[in-house]
Amino acid sequence: MTFDPEKLWNKDFPVVQQTYTAKDCMLYALGVGMGIEPLNEETLRFVYEENLKVLPSQSAMMAHPGFWAKEEDTGLDWVKVLHAGQEIIMHKPFPHEGTVEAKTRITSVTDKGERIGALIVSDRVVSDVTTGEDICTLVTTLLARGDGGFGGERKATPKTDIIPKSEPDMVCDLPMQPRQALIYRLTGDFNPLHVSPIVARNAGFKAPILHGLCTMGVATHALVKSCCNYDTSRFKRMRLRFCAPVYPGETIRTEIWINGNEIAFRCKSLEQDKVVINNGYLLVE
Repeated sequence: MTFDPEKLWNKDFPVVQQTYTAKDCMLYALGVGMGIEPLNEETLRFVYEENLKVLPSQSAMMAHPGFWAKEEDTGLDWVKVLHAGQEIIMHKPFPHEGTVEAKTRITSVTDKGERIGALIVSDRVVSDVTTGEDICTLVTTLLARGDGGFGGERKATPKTDIIPKSEPDMVCDLPMQPRQALIYRLTGDFNPLHVSPIVARNAGFKAPILHGLCTMGVATHALVKSCCNYDTSRFKRMRLRFCAPVYPGETIRTEIWINGNEIAFRCKSLEQDKVVINNGYLLVE
């Protein structure tokens, strides 16, 4: 099926309701590398049920619509779809168990040309089914590399947050395990690009790559550690741009610049000597 942006605009996503438990929160934390130091009592709080804490980045997996780009009615070349950017706006901390729901909607489909692809933006508001309260708002940007040039209006790319040219105020290095993607996918993102060598090669990669949201989870760990002293209630708003893939087993370095309660950050793969997350912004309380 040929990609038709009008069909995406009109795509009716179902309301997704999800019940999750403390076990799901601990699995997510393990999926983004928490628990690599089992004697560290601060990180233990995210992987042990006693006084369990929830990483704010787990919100991106809550009431998730699944890998909808693979659905036939989208017409997308799903093998070439990448996660380009993510924003998380926290309205309240996530409880460690409960039932939530959300409905995804497409808010923008932009033709960036045949060479770059189509930029697709969606959002969803995740709410607590029991209380009716909104917990977070999630804005997701996908780049469909194989679906540009459809003749749509070429809108300007939204202005990105600037990374200072000075040396960072803080640096946090966090290593990933070679099996990191195999653990993370169990949290709900089953895109075969992250597990199948054949699919990865067909997409132009030498091996399965780490999920973009897993890399974001590693960055969130670094920020919660370095800027919030592991107090997740201080974490209010984060946005970032994915700019290069990470391979499982690499070490992610998060560079941090602090300006009051506003923080700029970016992440590098030390093994590749390459920036993998850029134009990061965090608002803390």
